[in-house]
Amino acid sequence: MRVPGLVVTCALVAFGGLGGCGQASTDPTPAPPAGAEPAAQDAAPSDAPPGMVWIPAGRFRMGAVGGEARSDEGPVHEVEVSGFWMDATEVTNREFARFVDATAYVTVAERAPTLDEIMAQLPPGTAPPPEEDLVAASLLFIPPNQPVPLGDPSRWWAWAPGTDWRHPEGPSSSLDGRDDHPVVHVCWDDAVAYASWAGKRLPTEAEWERAARGGTDDAPYVWGETPVDEADPQANLWQGSFPHVNTTADGFMRTAPVGSFAPNDYGLHDMAGNVWEWCADWYRADTYAARTDPVVVDPTGPVSSLDPDEPWAPKRVERGGSFLCHASYCSSYRPSARMPGSPDTGASHLGFRCVLSEAERPGR
Repeated sequence: MRVPGLVVTCALVAFGGLGGCGQASTDPTPAPPAGAEPAAQDAAPSDAPPGMVWIPAGRFRMGAVGGEARSDEGPVHEVEVSGFWMDATEVTNREFARFVDATAYVTVAERAPTLDEIMAQLPPGTAPPPEEDLVAASLLFIPPNQPVPLGDPSRWWAWAPGTDWRHPEGPSSSLDGRDDHPVVHVCWDDAVAYASWAGKRLPTEAEWERAARGGTDDAPYVWGETPVDEADPQANLWQGSFPHVNTTADGFMRTAPVGSFAPNDYGLHDMAGNVWEWCADWYRADTYAARTDPVVVDPTGPVSSLDPDEPWAPKRVERGGSFLCHASYCSSYRPSARMPGSPDTGASHLGFRCVLSEAERPGR
């Protein structure tokens, strides 16, 4: 949520990926047996849209239980998804700049919030922030210089005026040398605006997980069964001691140029780490529990949001984890991991990619 200054802690109560995502669940429920029978997979149409790869139709087992999974990732259930195109990488600063140049679009982080916007997303009874704090800003990751309690994300997040997609590390920073990095400090509304301009849309949560799994059911990670190895990084994640020491064993302190790590079996890069990615769906912790059909076909998510930690604030789904994920605090580099995010708030580690069905292509 767009919450400045004195109430930034409230914005981080259910911080959905803001530098971590809370400790993994200790749910002892064993994983269900493998063996879901996949649906017949369709062949890719011959003329791929630029920068996109084909994700074939098929059935997969959505969600996870046990191990690192949290309660909102279960129960595991069968989902069938129609074939679609997906951006091979996250949307980059170069691509987002083309959109802004063509439309003169101003992102939410570049606009000063109104008091009504702020108060509508805060717990009842919260005192309003001072008027001088109602300035254009975004949530900026600032690593502390010493170990801090991991239960207080306000120790490494700040509501930072002058921080936006053009100034990803504060007003004195720029995009120099970052054309191929994923655009950040974009909220859900910004991502939808870009997707509409590009003739695409945001993926559903089911499409995103189907794509991230690369055709492999039940593997705990995008890259397969192998645990995270800081000596041989499989994705742009946090190495060292979160949140104060990043050894940059993967070569990157913050975001990495898209495509810096090997793609999954569908040809998609950075489906784990680098930046969180917006999905189209409203977030509910009980989304999967409410599904009763033996096979759910092309689900588009619930009709409304409910985050038990912030029931007053509507949330959208974020997927994939980011460069801030570390096993000590956040293991959301897993394909089943899901997080809530306020749709009007961007952050240092939050971006997106787009999808498109064959029927949605112009002229089809």
